[in-house]
Amino acid sequence: MSAVSVDILVESPLWAAADADTTVRAALATAADAVRALPAAGGGVTVVLTDDEAIRKLNRDWRHVDKPTNVLSFPAAQLPMPERREEAVVPATLGDLVIAYETTVREAAAEEKPVAHHVAHLAVHGFLHLLGYDHESDEEADEMERLEATILARLNIPDPYVTRPSAA
Repeated sequence: MSAVSVDILVESPLWAAADADTTVRAALATAADAVRALPAAGGGVTVVLTDDEAIRKLNRDWRHVDKPTNVLSFPAAQLPMPERREEAVVPATLGDLVIAYETTVREAAAEEKPVAHHVAHLAVHGFLHLLGYDHESDEEADEMERLEATILARLNIPDPYVTRPSAA
């Protein structure tokens, strides 16, 4: 079993009512176990729970996209491509994840799913980015989505990439 050390910084009071801490920790522990990419000593991830204004600034400054987004990943080091990951020396600090409250809640409502499920998905998605996974090509996106769905299934969260018919 792989271990991941998680530090959570709540930078927006909007997160006060959400049980995001427990959700994020469970999602990251499950993801670390599923990918088995971490050494026995594990790796560290800092998760910042913030708001749309703060993430918009980060998105603008780091990605040159001046709008809020749901999650940003800031890897501490460039890791090898996934097929060579088992040979990698994983750094003690994997990196940082930043999740925006308003965008997360808005997307969960639009997709008619619990906010906790969407928070878990964003944490897993961001974690995989820290490990070097990406979705720039269709092949990479398919691999990443399959892995996300597998991890979320272990958390009893439905596959976020399967379109479900809405209730009549």
